[in-house]
Amino acid sequence: MSYVIHGASGAQGGPLYQRLLASGKEAVAAVRDPAGFAGKPAVALDNGSVASLVAAYRDADGVFVHLPQVGEPGRVQHATNIAEAIKLAKPKRVVISTNGAVVDQPGTALQAAAESAIIVLLDGVKASGVSHAVIAPRLYLENLLLPMVIQPAMAEGVLRYPLQAGFPVSWCSHLDVADVAERLLQDMSVTGVVGVGQLPGLKGADLAAGFAEHLGRTVGFETVTPQAFGKSIEPIVGPAAAAGVADFYQALLQASANVIAEGTSAQRLLGITPRSVRQWLAESLT
Repeated sequence: MSYVIHGASGAQGGPLYQRLLASGKEAVAAVRDPAGFAGKPAVALDNGSVASLVAAYRDADGVFVHLPQVGEPGRVQHATNIAEAIKLAKPKRVVISTNGAVVDQPGTALQAAAESAIIVLLDGVKASGVSHAVIAPRLYLENLLLPMVIQPAMAEGVLRYPLQAGFPVSWCSHLDVADVAERLLQDMSVTGVVGVGQLPGLKGADLAAGFAEHLGRTVGFETVTPQAFGKSIEPIVGPAAAAGVADFYQALLQASANVIAEGTSAQRLLGITPRSVRQWLAESLT
């Protein structure tokens, strides 16, 4: 059984790719340059070419898709191409990660716009008739490993993040997404949206408590403004991407929570519980 994994060299697809290989599955990294995979299974793929995508997807038992972090016009084009290729190639199963975009709360401020790339992709795949499931995480714990977040937590005992202290979030890790994606690629009985993240949502004090347990020291939570956070990550992601991040967290200030629905959660549908903050830190900081 062959599984084509978008982003196998990155944080999204990498954990899933490694997990599938470790369990003896035939996983293929879908990347621009297979030469960088040092002999591991890989196929050249260009999101800008429908023909390239069709060649990679044809005869696949499953495809894991997430959209790369490029400008939104480029993302929309990639989404359109990927959906068209899925319609033409007809892989047996498609699993899509929304990468934090909210797709299951229509009519709310958090819901992705109808013209956004992720909705274009989901609508296109649905129209293809191919069996699919949608992994819907909210915020990634890996965000807390950014230097301006993890370093003060370790050195000063202060976890600074651009969320209000009482704002609940269904945090999860890329490792949790890989767990769910592996199951969904093989279990075609589950379709539609599957939320991944903590229930109930974790607040600032809960995050700080997880860090305190792991670090063995007192850790408190402190809110920073979205603008200040965006400025701090500019050297890492660049001004344009940093501005987009600041806008995202500014939008969260208008919401009461960023929490997955219990009825469509991985806990309910698959019996998979995400890692606690302490468990995730133990795996990530070893």
